[in-house]
Amino acid sequence: MRISRLYIETPFNLNSPLVLDDDTAHYVRSVLRTKKNTLVTIFNGLGNEYQAEILEVSRKQVLIQPQKLIERCVESPLTVHLGLGISRGERMDFAIQKSVELGVNSINPLLTERCVVQLKGDKEQKKRHHWQKIAQHASEQSGRTIRPPIKTSEHLEKWLPEQTGLKVFLDPYAELSLSALTPEQNTVTLLAGPEGGFADAERELAKQAGFIPIRLGKRILRTETAALAALTAVQVLWGDLDA
Repeated sequence: MRISRLYIETPFNLNSPLVLDDDTAHYVRSVLRTKKNTLVTIFNGLGNEYQAEILEVSRKQVLIQPQKLIERCVESPLTVHLGLGISRGERMDFAIQKSVELGVNSINPLLTERCVVQLKGDKEQKKRHHWQKIAQHASEQSGRTIRPPIKTSEHLEKWLPEQTGLKVFLDPYAELSLSALTPEQNTVTLLAGPEGGFADAERELAKQAGFIPIRLGKRILRTETAALAALTAVQVLWGDLDA
């Protein structure tokens, strides 16, 4: 029988009952339809995992009790940060979900010249919350013990100079491939463009910030495909995916 996994943001202690927040309680009560005395696995995003028991499921509250620490390691030895040009609707959702499954450590949504999505006012906060929920559920499903943060959306030119490690951006017209490079301090920062790709000026800004243009084969990939293909490639080359 498959044991459900839950991300718990609230601090908790072993053998001390914990009331779940409204969103998680709704998920347990209405989506999973979990009953009293059911065992679940919980994680706090800090690399630890715990066995817990459901003590109460009611309209008023869902109460669980963490029982014991479960020691396991599923995180890649490679740290990967992803700067992702914002795309429309399901494409962005899909890219975030699968990036988390592939082991990304953080995601920065980026506003670029050819970005077709505009985030103004409280729309940015709502989108970020939506994307963080996607990342949370992807972590729960994939067995990860951390929940990669979805950072605040930034303009590309502000984001570029703040990055570290081996810095690469995906360019179908580049000459180099990832296999010709080596990570710095076991860290890679990937930059993937929006649906319309990068403007020429943005390519130059990326190069000036130390980003190396790389290609992923001879075909031009959609934005969500390119990001996932690059994540898969770096995990095969330097991470924990077996070729």
